Amino acid sequence: MRMYLLALNPTDSVTEGFLPAAARLGLDITLLTDQPDAHRSAYPEIEILECDVRDFRAVVTRISTHHRPDAVFTNSDHLQTQAALAADYFGLSGKDWRATLRTKDKAEMRRHLTSLGADTVWSTEVTDPAGLAALDLPYPCVVKPREGVASEDVVLVDGPGELVARCTEIRGRRPGAALVVEEYLPGELYTLETLGDGHVRHVLGGFHTKVSPPPHFVEERLTFVAAHPEPVVAQVLAQLDALGVGFGACHTEFVVHEGRARIIEVNYRAIGDQCDLLLARLLEIPLFEHILRTHLGERLPADLGARRDGAARLEYPCAESAGMLTVAPAAAELTVDGVRLTYRPLREIGERHEVYRTNRDYLGVLRAMGTDQEAVDKAVAEFLAGQRWEIQR
Repeated sequence: MRMYLLALNPTDSVTEGFLPAAARLGLDITLLTDQPDAHRSAYPEIEILECDVRDFRAVVTRISTHHRPDAVFTNSDHLQTQAALAADYFGLSGKDWRATLRTKDKAEMRRHLTSLGADTVWSTEVTDPAGLAALDLPYPCVVKPREGVASEDVVLVDGPGELVARCTEIRGRRPGAALVVEEYLPGELYTLETLGDGHVRHVLGGFHTKVSPPPHFVEERLTFVAAHPEPVVAQVLAQLDALGVGFGACHTEFVVHEGRARIIEVNYRAIGDQCDLLLARLLEIPLFEHILRTHLGERLPADLGARRDGAARLEYPCAESAGMLTVAPAAAELTVDGVRLTYRPLREIGERHEVYRTNRDYLGVLRAMGTDQEAVDKAVAEFLAGQRWEIQR
């Protein structure tokens, strides 16, 4: 069976998750990308074809002039609608393109949830920052790219002057990009990880997310939550149902304030930044195989058999200044007092970077798993305390 995989950049999820899972399932993979050289270096063992993957028409043409597809899949935020449209064109299992569009377009997501009475958040689109100062806005408010990812150019603003300045600044980096300004939603930030086949939906658990101090929202730490309170899960799932989300993997970010759960954004794919790799190991399930099987038209089991006694945490050391990384720890695998630690560097020594206030500032990622949260937290703290990262300005 042949699966077409749409991708922009090589990722850990593909390298350590989806490609090994595809091999175990006996699938022939053809990867479509607009960056073939980078992918050929990363994945020399698979077939890679150049394609303008952001254009669904180009995707359909490339597939129809190659081998017959049995599935079309992507784990990229930016390519969900293209993959959904291509799968639908060839009569294959996949996500509803309307749902992928609603979740990718943050303004449309707010409009749709409001129209169905699922949740109402004050929100407006911005194409010209000049008129913003005259609007009656609910300060503080959040500015974000309408179709952005990874908290990039997401910022909290406190007044009209700052709002205009921030929007002008962001559009300077993103010429022509539409922005969204919406009310700030207070509360603790969490995630909900789900997996469905269009008939059954499994809740895999989620994470409690610690973000950087305002005005930015860089995710610095994620602590596994095996089960959110049932009323919270019910509220989030109701909003996902309103959006039409229920097929394949989905990563939903939400806040809880005074018992009310409100969606921040929906990433209609598996959680990234190595959290998916941790989930598969922590729950002891073939997570990536399950995700691929849904796109092959197979039903999920009624019970995934997931282990439920695990404790885990991910920590992301971040660059606090621009410059060249001169000292950093190497990759490591070790077990301390029953806690399994996996550290992976995300920057090479000698690389020079600016400060982005996004996950592009990550210097590395530490994954920790055990059965006791206090032991996990202690092992993480001790490991990080023993490492050095130095940046030369």
